[in-house]
Amino acid sequence: MNRNVVETVVGAVVLVVAAVFLFFAYTTTQVHAVGGYTLTAQFDKVDGLRDGGDVRISGIKVGTILSQTLDPKTFFANLTVSMDPAIKLPVDSVATISSSGLLGDKFLSIEPGNEDQTIPPGGRITHTQSGMSLESLIGQMIYGQAQQKKSDSSQPTPAPAPKKP
Repeated sequence: MNRNVVETVVGAVVLVVAAVFLFFAYTTTQVHAVGGYTLTAQFDKVDGLRDGGDVRISGIKVGTILSQTLDPKTFFANLTVSMDPAIKLPVDSVATISSSGLLGDKFLSIEPGNEDQTIPPGGRITHTQSGMSLESLIGQMIYGQAQQKKSDSSQPTPAPAPKKP
């Protein structure tokens, strides 16, 4: 009987510690969605971005990626983001897909412009720049080296100069 009580108490302590850890992790990270007004942006490609990802200005989270859709006519990727209502972006702001490190998570980085006019709620960020993926850069480097070797081997070698007697 004593053994069952000890096991129950230990189990309860483990559950309380796990709950405290989850609460601490949730409050210290910025995983909550930022509510506010929506904006859209159009990109050539959005490799590595995900719904719920961060929108940052100067490294500070100011929004959340709500959805990603494909425009069936232009085949561009459309992002819909939710921005903090306190942040009013100038119309010449630039949205770029960035990475937290070499292999880190991708996020939408916004560099505010200098115009006085701001993008209205439901508006579009017109200046965008897609990110570079590490995989495509490595592929380009490997393909470029293979093409270079192929072109070097296909050029005829010059004939040796005749020897003088």
